[in-house]
This record gives sequence, structure tokens and C-alpha cells, in this order.
Amino acid sequence: MLPSTEFALLRRLSLEQANGRAPSMVAAVVRDGEVAWWGARGTVEGDAPDDDTQYRLGSITKSLVAALVMRLRDEGRLDLNDPLDKHVPGTSFGASTVGQLLSHTGGLTAESPGSWWERTAGGDWATLEASLARNALKNRPGSRFHYSNVGYGVLGELIARHRGTDWLTALNREVLEPLDMSRTTPHPRGRHARGWAVHPFADLLLPEPSPDAGAMAPAGQLWSTVRDLARWTSFVGGDTADVLSPDTVAEMRAVATVDDADTWTSGYGLGLQVLRHQGKRLAGHTGSMPGFLACSLVDESTGTGALTFANATTGPAILGLVVDLIAIADEHEPNLPAEWRPSEVDRALLTLTGLWHWGPTPYHLRLLPGGMLSLAPVSGMGRASRFRPVAEDEWLGLDGYYAGETLRVGRDADGTPRHLDLATFIFTRTPYDPAAPIPGGVDPEGWRTA
Repeated sequence: MLPSTEFALLRRLSLEQANGRAPSMVAAVVRDGEVAWWGARGTVEGDAPDDDTQYRLGSITKSLVAALVMRLRDEGRLDLNDPLDKHVPGTSFGASTVGQLLSHTGGLTAESPGSWWERTAGGDWATLEASLARNALKNRPGSRFHYSNVGYGVLGELIARHRGTDWLTALNREVLEPLDMSRTTPHPRGRHARGWAVHPFADLLLPEPSPDAGAMAPAGQLWSTVRDLARWTSFVGGDTADVLSPDTVAEMRAVATVDDADTWTSGYGLGLQVLRHQGKRLAGHTGSMPGFLACSLVDESTGTGALTFANATTGPAILGLVVDLIAIADEHEPNLPAEWRPSEVDRALLTLTGLWHWGPTPYHLRLLPGGMLSLAPVSGMGRASRFRPVAEDEWLGLDGYYAGETLRVGRDADGTPRHLDLATFIFTRTPYDPAAPIPGGVDPEGWRTA
């Protein structure tokens, strides 16, 4: 990046490390699947940390676990609406669905019973399940957002039962290795930062423990580096390397529930936090464990992402820092749009393009890459959606009002497209075409002055 941009980014990081009193901090900006800038402040064992120094991910671990669950879904091994009891039978909260556990709406208790799991060694699944035999549900499943570390411990067990191995082995094989995230591990290896608590009223440090969390490990066990977390940040932005389809990751980024009132600013998708900030929509996750803070976010519209690690229990405002790093990068060096170039399309689909009408309202249908369609009101106001092909003359809605709905083409005997059937709404070339199957029919006298 330009020297002026790099200085602005480093200054922002420096302010957070100093004001937040972090023993060390590292941060990076990610663009086009690469680290565009990274910086460090403070020291680790007397030297500045680098982009291969390990810190704890904390709850960013949950996003990686969610990717494994979505792989199971895409393979047809489960449905997000399945009750947990279908896959992990016998628990006291088996009515909560897989999707609810992913989005923290399953009603489960936030923390596992007993000693605080983040600072004490954890037991196996049988021990965790036994501790949840009573009073595990704190809210009616589906009724509200209630962040649950326990829910992700449960999802780790679900993964283990489907894969016939522990969740971490599955994660290494199916996610970390394909993404070349070799420095993401359950315990530190090689150079790593030690976790510290900073005294609130003096410049003193106290070491924090980092035990193995056992069955709760899927909620926050992992350690990682700037390089590896940068790769994961790109993944969340859509650079998925076939670990998941980009459409599935977009589904994970979609808001499943919100964490505040009518005008929401923060919400949760499927294993990902979602934020709205000054017109931007950001997705990723924060993380904290005793002695560590972490955050990774990406702007899905610009593709710019940022991340940070600190080895302090509290102090630095990591979410605000990452949001600011993205803003600085995009303000100082906005991405240029990709050059437009003509591309080959299925010529047979050209007959579908152009003007259509829903009742009297005109719409434009356009071709998108990959045989996809865009259907949007000519005025720019109203229900617009994109559609991907699923069969001959059949497309599935991807977003907007028609997400998940099916668009079908009705043709004349000679094959000419006559109408579009979209979730029972009939679109015609001319308003209320009497030759099309308009619901309720068309007045035989047609259009008139009164």
C-alpha cells in the first residue's frame, strides 16, 4: 500500500496498543486474498511480534467449526432445521435445531456448568452432557439471540459423530489443510505470545492460564497467526478454495438474528457475526480468552478485510480497531472496479432478457455470469433478486424477497418465452397479458379510460 496509507494504519494500531495497554498487538489488512499490510507494536519475549507469531483465536474458532457443519449440510448429511436429537440423541435440549445452535438462538445456557471453562481443564463429551442434564435451556429455542459457548461444544460432538473422529481432526483435514492454515493449532507451537492480564491501576502483568477445554474446545480453543487468520478472512469474504461454495459462505454471512432493537447494528448469521457500520456491512468474528483478544472482519461489498490480535485479557477495543483499519484502507486506497469485458453466455437465454411486467410494474431481466439471472424493477425501487440455474427453465432465488423461491419459464408451443412464474407471481412481456395464466384472469374488455 502507499506509504501514507501504511502510516495511517500503523498509527491507528499504535494508538490502540498504547491506550489499551496491550503487551503486544499485531494487525493486518487483507485484499484479493493477500496481506496488503501488516504491523506490530509491543514485544513478545523481548522482540517485536511478526506475522507468524501465534496468538489465541478465542471465539473465531466457532466460525471454523460452523464451516464444518455447513459442509455436512451441503453433503446432505443434515438439514439446518433438524433437531439436535436426530444427530446427537438423548440430550436434555434435543429440540433445538442445528441452525439455531449455529446462530445462538437454540436457547442453551451461555457457559458450561461448574468452573469457568476458559480457565480450567475441560472434560470429555460425556462429562459435559451430564452437566447439562438439567436447566440447560435458558430460553425457548428460536425465541431470541442468546450467545452460547455450550452450543458450539455440542456442535463439535455433532461433527465427531458424523465424521467418526474428533472435531479437530476433521477441521485439520477438511478446512485448515486445504486453506494452507498450518499455523492454526489447538496449543501453541513455535513462537507464540504469552497471555497476560494487565493490572487496572498499575503497569503490571499477571500470566493467564491456557488449559485444554476438552469438549468445550470448539467454542474457543485455537491459536493462529496473522498469515493464517488473513487466509480465513479472505475465506469469509468468498475466497473459499472449494472448502465451501461461495453461496454457502454468503448464507453464513446472512443475518439470522439481531442483537439489538429495531435499527440493528449487530447480528449473527451461521457461525459469523454481522455488523452494520456507516453504510458498510461487515462479517467475521471477535474472540477472547483469558490473556488474549482477536478480531477478523471483511467488508463483503469491497472485499477489504482486517484482523488483529492482542495478548491482553481486556483493554484494547479490537472491534473498533478492525473496523477503522478497513475504513482507512478503503478511504485512502479504494479498490478500482474490475474492468468490464464481454463474456460468452448461453445464447438461448437471450430470449429471456429484457422487459417483463408484474401486473403493471415493469421489470428488467438481465443475464449474469454462470447462467444466473437478475430480475429487478425498472424504477430501482421494489423487489429485486438474483437467481441461479437449477434445471432447464428453472432458477432459484439467492437474495432479496425471492431468496429460496423458484422462478420458472412458461413457453408457447414454439418455445417462445410467454411468462415467468415466480412464487405464484406471473410476469409477462406486456402488462396483464391475457394469453398468460394471470391469477384471477384479465378483464375481457382490456385496458380502458375509466
